[in-house]
Amino acid sequence: MANGRVVIGMLGLDQHELGAVAVARILRDAGMEVVYAGRFNTPESIVQVALDEDADVIGISCHSWEYVEYMPEVMRLIADRSADVSIVLGGSVITPSDASRMKEQGVSAVFGAGASRDEIIEILTGLVTARQARVSMG
Repeated sequence: MANGRVVIGMLGLDQHELGAVAVARILRDAGMEVVYAGRFNTPESIVQVALDEDADVIGISCHSWEYVEYMPEVMRLIADRSADVSIVLGGSVITPSDASRMKEQGVSAVFGAGASRDEIIEILTGLVTARQARVSMG
């Protein structure tokens, strides 16, 4: 089983990429392949990159409030395209109530500002393993 492929990017005008770059490095050092989509993504573009790259997980860095407005569209695009990809969010602006709301919309995991390296790696490894098992059975 491969170590997984993760697409990381930011939606809309969110330009705070320091956290995204740090998480990309953490995941790369843990043996995952990281496709860095960077800033200024639309829901369409981030989902398309994930499909083109056969990603296991899309990680969205959230350091502005735009993600709250964009996530319903991201989730709709994934469903419309029958994409088997998990969504995780991470960022300093995510409140506990927004995290709950995002999970209700289908987001697999939400990491706040205090998330540890080990927690991020453990959860993403679990998501990758689950997806790869589904793909190999299907």
